[in-house]
Amino acid sequence: QVQLVESGGDLVQAGDSLTLSCVVSGGTFSTYGMAWFRQAPGKERQFVAAHSWTNGNAFYAESVKGRFTISRDNVKKAIYLQMNSLKPEDTAVYFCAAEADYDGGFQYSKTFTYDYWGQGTQVTVSS
Repeated sequence: QVQLVESGGDLVQAGDSLTLSCVVSGGTFSTYGMAWFRQAPGKERQFVAAHSWTNGNAFYAESVKGRFTISRDNVKKAIYLQMNSLKPEDTAVYFCAAEADYDGGFQYSKTFTYDYWGQGTQVTVSS
């Protein structure tokens, strides 16, 4: 019923900028908590950024704070991740996630919070 499709991943150089997009089909979207996670080969899925619909707050992992910005467009039913000053350690598959059934708190950095996931888009940062 709900589908998330990421795009925008690319091979870039350290210091470059890149914007990822995630388009959501189905559901109400505007009431979804949304997030970006990333996963490098052989490593755990890692929280990157989240946006709460309840109060509009944005949250970021310490490793990306000040460099990445999450935003949403309720008309296009999309979220974005603007990534600046990219580093080689940002290399990963980036996944979009949606919490479609808010029932209390927003544990934004936890994978179990999210009900739907995209298939990911590859970001590679060379040094």
